[in-house]
Amino acid sequence: MLQGALAGLAAGGLYAVLAVCLTLMSRLVRVVNFAQSATGMFGCYVAVFLAVDLGLPMWLATVAGILLGGLLSALLGWIVSTWLAEADTGTRSAVTVAVLLLLISLSFILFGNKPQPFHPILDGPAVTVGSVVISQVTVVTVALAVLVALASRLVLSRTPAGVQLRALSERPTTAELLGIPAKRLSVAVWAVTGVVSTLVISIVAPSQSNDATSLAMLVVPAAAAALLGGFRRLDLAVAGGLGLGLIQGAAAQVDGLSVVRYFLPFVVIVALLLWSQRKEVWDAAR
Repeated sequence: MLQGALAGLAAGGLYAVLAVCLTLMSRLVRVVNFAQSATGMFGCYVAVFLAVDLGLPMWLATVAGILLGGLLSALLGWIVSTWLAEADTGTRSAVTVAVLLLLISLSFILFGNKPQPFHPILDGPAVTVGSVVISQVTVVTVALAVLVALASRLVLSRTPAGVQLRALSERPTTAELLGIPAKRLSVAVWAVTGVVSTLVISIVAPSQSNDATSLAMLVVPAAAAALLGGFRRLDLAVAGGLGLGLIQGAAAQVDGLSVVRYFLPFVVIVALLLWSQRKEVWDAAR
């Protein structure tokens, strides 16, 4: 069971990175980006096509796919920033649901609905303690989640661009009146989170269910992890992603719970939503 939990930690690292990206998007550009993992999925699929069908070197195809994922995300950010600048968060987020479905459909048309032959970027164990094996993918994804969260915190608190982004998130109209380039900074946030998402998906995809729907819907457990921090706190987003991966990995080793693990993110989302409303319920009762 411990081995299963540690195996699930690789997926937990993926959830944590995506949760950090979702949290940043919510805080800085007022969007819950449901297409966060879909753009990464599409970039990874294009990378496989370039390597397998066109014969490009794997490293070059992977880099091209990561850049494409960032470009798709930046394009979506430009559209939202241009035509939905004054819209509320719900409307802006709804657009990303349409993009999620569009990218899944487009991947079916271009690449079929079967899993792709991903070439592992990282392979083999990193550390073996007794009979417990920790893979390289696990170590890298967990480290990447922590590094992305720490780097984001440092950028937002210590750099001029970070201060401008915080101003945009708190007082967007005032910030624009002061001359802060709102659209350019917003598109940059979309692009960076798109690159990070595509990178981590390309690392984990060879060891996970990698059909288009499964990879695109990784946004669900990531949203559950981000919800733990209220889409505001990066540390709780990382903790939520890692914890969810551990629980899913441990549940996979129990026959009676192996199917339940697929529904666990939805259970977490419902539980957290109910918990977040507890104060209003208690106040009404009083």
